[in-house]
Amino acid sequence: MLKKLYGIIGDPVHQSLSPQMHNQEFEKLRIHAYYHPFRIAKEDLAVAIKGMKVMGVQGFNVTVPHKLAVMPLLDEIDPLAQKIGAVNTVVRKGEKFVGYNTDGMGFVRALQMDWKEDLAGESALVIGAGGAAQAIYFSLLSVGVKHIDICNRTVEKAEAMIDSSSSDTSSRALTLAEAEEEMGNYSFVIQTTSIGMASTEGKSPVSLDRLNAGAFVSDIIYNPGQTEFLKQAALKGAKTQNGVGMLVHQGVLAFEKWTGITPDVQRMTEVVTAHIGG
Repeated sequence: MLKKLYGIIGDPVHQSLSPQMHNQEFEKLRIHAYYHPFRIAKEDLAVAIKGMKVMGVQGFNVTVPHKLAVMPLLDEIDPLAQKIGAVNTVVRKGEKFVGYNTDGMGFVRALQMDWKEDLAGESALVIGAGGAAQAIYFSLLSVGVKHIDICNRTVEKAEAMIDSSSSDTSSRALTLAEAEEEMGNYSFVIQTTSIGMASTEGKSPVSLDRLNAGAFVSDIIYNPGQTEFLKQAALKGAKTQNGVGMLVHQGVLAFEKWTGITPDVQRMTEVVTAHIGG
């Protein structure tokens, strides 16, 4: 009996930790399946999706640069993924490929595990207005968070994200300077930009001088595990979280959608931390 085939498509794709996470769980849970990385160039995406359907691929993850481009090639799109405007997980349902976005809800799950289950009454600041910020913003709205401000170097991008939400949230688009002034008003703060990664290590997108000592602060970067932003937050007395939890939980959600089985979160976390040297 052939193993069921899953995978990830992207370009590049060699850096993905998803094969290690998923293949370990298939083995440990005795699921007859295999997860493979597929490097797909932009110009080959359409024919690749057709080929995956013909080959009987049961599901796959989508990473850069295909998260938006894959959407018109799928048979159905989940409403949350439609709002976010990007797909990172595809599930085969009969002869249809259905697109989902587990990035934002992966972040929400990690936040709930590391901080608190009920987020509805909290006040959040999202730093950045790119794809990850959009996934997190709409996912927080979906679990009832009513006040979410967005700050970005280009305020117009933050305004466009809020305008597209069609929500009764009291979101505001702020400049970085305005966000720094209001930092003490937020119970949790989420850093979604690339500032703090290898090329900008030691830098932070905003000052946290006015941060509330009781705040929860998250940076979705997972390598390095402690960015300058998180170091500043810890010095102010905040509880902090890096991006490992989001990475793991988006994978957990994808695994659940493919198999109907919840994998071992701790095992998947250990795989990730081992590969990034944490």
